[in-house]
Amino acid sequence: MPLNPKIEQVLDMIARAKRPSYHQMSAQQARASYEKSAPILEIASAPMFTLEDLSIPTRDGATIRARLYQATEPSWAEPAPALVYFHGGGFTVGSVDTHDALCRMFARDGRCTVLSVDYRLAPEHKFPTAVDDAFDALHWLYEHAAEYGVDAARLAVGGDSAGGTLATVCAVLARDAGIRLALQLLIYPGTTGHQQTDSHARLADGFLLSGDTIQWFFEQYVRDASDRDDWRFAPLDGERGAPDFRGVAPAWIATAEYDPLSDEGDAYAEKLRAAGNEVVLTRYAGMIHEFFKMGGYVPDVARAHADAAAALRAAFGVE
Repeated sequence: MPLNPKIEQVLDMIARAKRPSYHQMSAQQARASYEKSAPILEIASAPMFTLEDLSIPTRDGATIRARLYQATEPSWAEPAPALVYFHGGGFTVGSVDTHDALCRMFARDGRCTVLSVDYRLAPEHKFPTAVDDAFDALHWLYEHAAEYGVDAARLAVGGDSAGGTLATVCAVLARDAGIRLALQLLIYPGTTGHQQTDSHARLADGFLLSGDTIQWFFEQYVRDASDRDDWRFAPLDGERGAPDFRGVAPAWIATAEYDPLSDEGDAYAEKLRAAGNEVVLTRYAGMIHEFFKMGGYVPDVARAHADAAAALRAAFGVE
């Protein structure tokens, strides 16, 4: 299908603004640019009953910020399911603030508590820090669920782009740790280490996320080239330490037709299916990378939001 007309307008506005690309900035400049631009096309922020910033300890003695969202009053008599969410941004940009409206929507429409995780960013914190932070946050919520009215038996992980990568890894680590997850919600996840798919070649320029920017993000994050072959960086094709993918949580995967990452998302869905796992895969026609955060300007994004929320409700067994 052709590009969604409103997406075409977004790309035209970006081109006319003539702002430098992320790969032409320092990491600090890129973060500031993303923080400023992230809310522009977002949906309106849904009101929450609880909105609390927390500090979560990590395995190396540091603490990371996380934000807890509860759309309704928590009930300790009937604990709520919870989604642990990891924001996108190439492991280099993004925060709980840039994904605030999205997490509010998940809490309201998914009928669940959401814990949005501010994992540490590259280049100050190289691979595998983001992975370790992500799983530490999931494990922390599992251990402290009762304190927040959360049902530890109904947890899910989710994320977009690099956050989707972290969610895929956490699903495997959770299985190995005996934490049974209800769902992994993967929104255009990055899953390959070397960007050799057809969609990377066809869509390397002109569709918001360029090939040059992808490589720049990865250069910030990896310690050396060998990290690209670690399964925790590349769950699709990383051979170093690669686990068995059988028995991980069911997956709901969204890809975008005009996203360089689309083929690797599709291929990861097939990898999970081949291992015997339940997978729902939807490629959203006419959409580009980051479209989940454009719902305030692109009406057709509402369908994807509704699909994701419905997947959460079904996995959690709530109406």
